Amino acid sequence: MFRLPLSLASPAGRRGRLSVMIFHRVLARPDPLFPDLPDAAGFEARMRWVRAWFNVVPLAAGIESLYRGDVPARALALTFDDGYADNEDVAAPILERLGLTATFFVASGFLGAGCMWNDRVIEAIRSCTRGDVDLAAVGLARLSLAGTEARRQAITSILLALKHLEPARREAATAEVVAAAGAAPAPALMMSPEQLRRLRRAGMEIGAHTVTHPILTRLDHDSARAEMRGSKVALEAIVDAPVTLFAYPNGVPGQDYAAEHALMARECGFSAALSTAWGAATMRSDRFQLPRFTPWDTTRARYGARLLANLARAKEQAA
Repeated sequence: MFRLPLSLASPAGRRGRLSVMIFHRVLARPDPLFPDLPDAAGFEARMRWVRAWFNVVPLAAGIESLYRGDVPARALALTFDDGYADNEDVAAPILERLGLTATFFVASGFLGAGCMWNDRVIEAIRSCTRGDVDLAAVGLARLSLAGTEARRQAITSILLALKHLEPARREAATAEVVAAAGAAPAPALMMSPEQLRRLRRAGMEIGAHTVTHPILTRLDHDSARAEMRGSKVALEAIVDAPVTLFAYPNGVPGQDYAAEHALMARECGFSAALSTAWGAATMRSDRFQLPRFTPWDTTRARYGARLLANLARAKEQAA
């Protein structure tokens, strides 16, 4: 059985650091097309491991205690991005049963059974009844759909080609993909406003994640600010409470957001913002570019080792 090294298991182990885990979806049952996505049973097992190894804290409180200098040893916070309905249907009951809390970063424009562009692509390819799909219209070759692995590779190719397009071009390209695959209706995957309120009533935190989940570096200054500020205002109206935390869509520093967006997050009234850079936060970390990470391993030993390796990155960053 995997156990924390003695240096980490002691009360003082890794004091002054905050790890933040990031999730997106937790499925009710395994998906053959995406075997790496956690299902309910796998997610619960991982949360039991995390609860045994770390002091799981609410993110906002953890950030404030980090900068005060009194963050607990082995502090860790849980976060979810985008606002999928399964966050409330599947993940939240598991968290509540285990006595854990999480922060849910929501793209407000998709609330009410919406569907993000990447999921429209995924579900169009999943439901396509043909053995291949011609995507010359979006600059891709004819892609094979002959089997699960081929569909998985096709989805990866399409998402990589579309992800960093300017928003209007990405929307048009998504429509081309959906039409080429047979124009299946978009599934309703995102939370309703009432689900968001239920999360809040259950003691979960709600954070902003823009309105339409754009790559901020592809927007002009005013549009980026409107996306960030607009999500905050919309979510606060729904949950009737301040929304003080923000997560950058995609979140790769220097690629998906820039220094100007970190300053923008402060100006919009957020108290902190999260990236997807690996590592654990320390007092030296930029409050508006805090790191997040999640292991992809499936065994207890490897999952724990990966989390510890990520925790150790804080020392390298602060040196």
